[in-house]
Amino acid sequence: MRSRLNVYYRFAKEVWSTIDMTHPLLRKLRFGARLTTEDESVLMSILDPARTVSPREDVAEEGIRPHALPLIVEGWACRYSTLANGQRQIISLFIPGDLCEPFGMLPRFMDHSVATLTPVIMSPVRVERLKSAVTSSPRIEEALWWDLLVSTAIDREHLVSLGRRTATERLGHLFCELHLRLDMVGLVDGMGYEMPVTQADLGDLLGLSMVHVNRSLQELRRTGLMSLRGRRLTINDLHGLRELSFFDEGYLHPEGANA
Repeated sequence: MRSRLNVYYRFAKEVWSTIDMTHPLLRKLRFGARLTTEDESVLMSILDPARTVSPREDVAEEGIRPHALPLIVEGWACRYSTLANGQRQIISLFIPGDLCEPFGMLPRFMDHSVATLTPVIMSPVRVERLKSAVTSSPRIEEALWWDLLVSTAIDREHLVSLGRRTATERLGHLFCELHLRLDMVGLVDGMGYEMPVTQADLGDLLGLSMVHVNRSLQELRRTGLMSLRGRRLTINDLHGLRELSFFDEGYLHPEGANA
């Protein structure tokens, strides 16, 4: 029995050694700068202990003074605002590796809310520790400025979608963007990825009714460019979907440190 356990232990060790368990923040920031092993150790040392948050729960509420930057480790979250009549506008989607606020400073009070869309594991990051990490290495500073550049560009492109793309183009563009963002943190399997966002969430993000979202999804399915089964989205023709939705990956700066 002991020999069998030893064989199993060696096998399990070999399997796990082939899995990249790198933190999603590091995976992402490697696109922004050529981080050293020491840089990555510094970044990991400034994270507060991770905690689990249930789905559909606010982690930062509008009007409240924040004390740390929420960092998504697993799961999906969003930034949103709510009108007096109860209508919600999702402003941004957050995936693993995303800081939910810019790294430089925290506002005196939140002018929006941050909520989970799925079960989420998050690590708070205190601004003073992040600033200390930045001063310790120009590469960390470069990577975080790159991250801020990309998050700002995503918000600008979202405005373009709301103002100029059709409903179908908005959905296609979002799916292309998420494909690249998730791929950068190792969460794309071939041409597919988990898509836990509901049609109601998509409507609140893209300024569409649920009926319009459903019709646009059906239209995309009919093109054969993508398919959505349950919570898994598969892009069958990435080039075709990018052309349909006028997607240019340049605003995500995926070349990063390799440029």
